[in-house]
Amino acid sequence: MSTTVETASSAVIVAIDGPSGTGKSSTSKAVAAKLGLSYLDTGAQYRAITWWMLDNGIDVTSPAEIATAAAKPVIVSGTDPTRPTITVDGRDASGPIRTQEVTSKVSAVSAVPEVRTIITELQRSIAAGAEGGIVVEGRDIGTTVLPDADLKIFLTASPEARAARRSGEVKGSDLAATREALIQRDAADSGRKTSPLAKADDAVEVDTTELTLQQVIECVVTLVEERRTAA
Repeated sequence: MSTTVETASSAVIVAIDGPSGTGKSSTSKAVAAKLGLSYLDTGAQYRAITWWMLDNGIDVTSPAEIATAAAKPVIVSGTDPTRPTITVDGRDASGPIRTQEVTSKVSAVSAVPEVRTIITELQRSIAAGAEGGIVVEGRDIGTTVLPDADLKIFLTASPEARAARRSGEVKGSDLAATREALIQRDAADSGRKTSPLAKADDAVEVDTTELTLQQVIECVVTLVEERRTAA
């Protein structure tokens, strides 16, 4: 199975990885919009398949049941960074995939190898079809999905900073509980056997703890422009 994605020579494929709360989504969307690139939130795809499993009565504590059902849902991701969309079997999933129930189950579902194989192939096909280039964000993009990406960036931040950002996104959330949930999610994603959360050897690490979102965006835009110039 080839992992090489071919695009137009002037296009650039940017992989942005990192744990939750580092600013991946906001940064990736802004950078793609600013540079005229397509955008793909791979985490949304894993959330979408998790939502479908829950909605269809699949036992998400059973890897065997998850594996059997993995190929059934049809997931379609829109790649416009100004209004990214995602549907499952033609149904808008952008709202339902952000529920706490999906958040609490997505690590278990995404750890099943059959799920990762199907979603990874979907991600590669989307990247290959992005004629003008694309920013792809997730947890295993630079290491597994697009190992030949033109530029790989790994965003990090302290657990405290990440928890504060996440708590700010969710009304009424408890900071300590949010921090603990993030740490547990990190452990699950970093410890899974198939495509764990990891920094690629050739990735540029950007610590966002002390940076504003705008500073992170400017940093990544500069890195992309430098890569384009060097190409």
